[in-house]
Amino acid sequence: MELNILYLTAASIGFIHTLIGPDHYLPFIMIGKSRSWSFQKTIFITILCGIGHVLGSVILGLVGIMFGVAVGLLEEIESFRGDFASWLLIGFGIAYAAWGLRIGLRAKEHSHGHHHDKETHLHTHHHLGSHAHIHGDAKSITPWALFVIFVLGPCEPLIPVLMYPAAQGDWWTLAGVTFIFGAVTVSTMTLIVVISYKRIVNIKLGFLEKYTHALAGLIIALSGLTIQLLGL
Repeated sequence: MELNILYLTAASIGFIHTLIGPDHYLPFIMIGKSRSWSFQKTIFITILCGIGHVLGSVILGLVGIMFGVAVGLLEEIESFRGDFASWLLIGFGIAYAAWGLRIGLRAKEHSHGHHHDKETHLHTHHHLGSHAHIHGDAKSITPWALFVIFVLGPCEPLIPVLMYPAAQGDWWTLAGVTFIFGAVTVSTMTLIVVISYKRIVNIKLGFLEKYTHALAGLIIALSGLTIQLLGL
């Protein structure tokens, strides 16, 4: 009975922690839209970042257990990591928005008149260059930047749940709690992205389409700011 309660607690915390934290899914939804990632690529990157996100806190928790670090200190470290990761997300969003705005402005087509033998021809072009694409390129470092941010981002609620079986010396229960929390967290992230993917990707923004990178960066920065202000 006690074991079932512990597992249910781990699952509940993983689900709620992920659901109320827009930083767990908005970056993948918005970047997937702006860079025209395929469904498979978007889901793969979401799962990869989710696993890295959970493992970062698991490793910290296990190191703390091995060295007998108090729960309070571990929670302080996780809190610091949380602040650091949210600021990283805000910085990433702002930088991405600035880059996206530049791409959008350069993608704005305009015309020049040319005179040939008493005739005037209009030539329409943009300044993206012959090999540039408004939705980005396949060699972008964006997925790796997201992965690093998520690895650094903490799962603060995991620490107290880990410490209880650790204090009892019950390593199988510790492994079970870790697996359940991680599986629920990654599954919730992925499910939200799956549900949102087609609805968001298929939205037509009209003249704003060229500014999808800028809009994505702005929304990512706002999600990081929400986490910072509300302490989610």
